[in-house]
Amino acid sequence: MKKTIILSTAMLLSFSANAAKWNIAIGDGAGSTQEIIAQKFSDILADETNGKIETALFVNGQLGSEQATVNDVSMGLLDMSVVGSSNLAALSPAIGLFTYPYMFHNIDDAKKALESDVTKKIEQDVLKQANVRIVSWTYSGFRRLTNSDHPVTKLEDLQGLSVRVPKSKVILDTYKSLGIGATPIAWSETFAALQQGVVDGQETPYAAIQSMKFGEIQKYLTETHYLFQIEPVLMSESLYQAQSDEVKRAIDKAGDEAELYSYEYLIKTEDKIKQDLVANYGMKISKLEDEQKWIDKLQKDVWPKYFDEVGGKERVNELLKALGRDTL
Repeated sequence: MKKTIILSTAMLLSFSANAAKWNIAIGDGAGSTQEIIAQKFSDILADETNGKIETALFVNGQLGSEQATVNDVSMGLLDMSVVGSSNLAALSPAIGLFTYPYMFHNIDDAKKALESDVTKKIEQDVLKQANVRIVSWTYSGFRRLTNSDHPVTKLEDLQGLSVRVPKSKVILDTYKSLGIGATPIAWSETFAALQQGVVDGQETPYAAIQSMKFGEIQKYLTETHYLFQIEPVLMSESLYQAQSDEVKRAIDKAGDEAELYSYEYLIKTEDKIKQDLVANYGMKISKLEDEQKWIDKLQKDVWPKYFDEVGGKERVNELLKALGRDTL
């Protein structure tokens, strides 16, 4: 493993054009959707710049927790990071709209959202609030609930379970509304927390469950649909602005093409990952029998609490319109 090199803008400018190397922090493990998009972005960027910009990928939180890397990218201490939207929300509450429970019903809802004017506004808010540039988005899939205790097929089955969640007010309130004990634990510490019984379960998309090997310690998986996870690819704004117009165009193109690749990749691979979890770990997969109860409860209890933080009820309605749904 190469030693981590953090490049400040001043250091970067002192390098010759063919010596630039950027570090990308990735919270999830190898094979995750985060790594896949980071690698695709890197390959396209290298091609578009004729090899003048290379990247080094650091998976499994090697450069720090996702929230820590957001801070580092914001301050220009780290070049790039791929993080869950919830881990950016601490610096930029506007992105919390994408963590609203049951906002997205499927992957195409997520695609419509990312191609809408709402996302452009959120990206501008993120730039102002957190001083980071979103150059691409990862399609990671629905967060699935896993636990080591018993199958969950209805709302009542949640009682008595404790679940690891990211440090997100929206997600914490989501589980509070469902009547379940939710504990914020750093992503890098989640496997150990599950293994030691600190919490019974966790909730992440299929690809993260596989890449983090949760099947080794979690027997039961429920196909929940409360949150379709789209994850921003962040870049230091100072680093972006230090580039020539030609390189900026290459970055933008790499981001657009990597985002489309992520969408297509998830569609192609998610079912296979599900099959692998059953075949390799013997995970028991259940479906919810009463999900409409979850939808009604969470939209009533959670959505209104965060209107002001995400840009107002008007922005929520703007997104609902983009999705072709009734407004509030």
